[in-house]
Amino acid sequence: MDQLLLFFVSLIANLFSAFSGGGAGLLQLPVLIFLGLPFGVALATHKVASVALGVGATVRHMRESTLERRFTLFVLATGLPGVVIGASIILHVPGRVAEIALGCLTLGLGLYSGSRRRLGQEYRPDHRDRAGMLAGGLGLFFLGILNGSLTSGTGLFVTLWLVRWFGLDYKRAVAYTLVLVGMFWNGAGALTLGMLGSIRWDWLPALLAGSLIGGYAGAHLAIRQGNRWIKRSFEIISVLVGIKLIIG
Repeated sequence: MDQLLLFFVSLIANLFSAFSGGGAGLLQLPVLIFLGLPFGVALATHKVASVALGVGATVRHMRESTLERRFTLFVLATGLPGVVIGASIILHVPGRVAEIALGCLTLGLGLYSGSRRRLGQEYRPDHRDRAGMLAGGLGLFFLGILNGSLTSGTGLFVTLWLVRWFGLDYKRAVAYTLVLVGMFWNGAGALTLGMLGSIRWDWLPALLAGSLIGGYAGAHLAIRQGNRWIKRSFEIISVLVGIKLIIG
């Protein structure tokens, strides 16, 4: 029953994440914490499982050929160092403090998303000069630190940053987030946390299966259907989960 519960939680969380461009941690990480794992162990276990989300989504998005090679390398080069730093720092933060910070971040995510109804509806490349790329890279580095540490909803923040700063439409931004953050950023975070902390290995088979299937299915829905109703669902979930983590 535990494995079945973990599978369905992972499937639903990663399907939503792949559909909206981030947020698997909004459901999956709090559930691991609520089931009794310490924050550091839950985070490391979640990170490893989230790599399967990136793999599943990558398989689907690569068929669309929407990723630019130079911009892809830029996102990796600026974000990965921050992920390693964030994953190294979070293990030294008291568990309850980390949970409150996670709750505040998650609550803020829902409120911000709800205030931007037309976000990312058109593709308008912006800030591609040297100064714009430098500022954008610093933003990605900071988001990498958050991704390596607090993790919940940071994929969606990356999606929003790509839309707001670089002018990507939502569908393109989701593709970059799922492929680069889902597979490479989360892979680096999982490796760092695995080396410095511990992982609940016996929970991983169900989590990995749910992440892989959910990632592919969510990416397919995002490509074919759009994201308005799932975005609204995520806003409600993020607010509820954020409040729950803050009050304990």
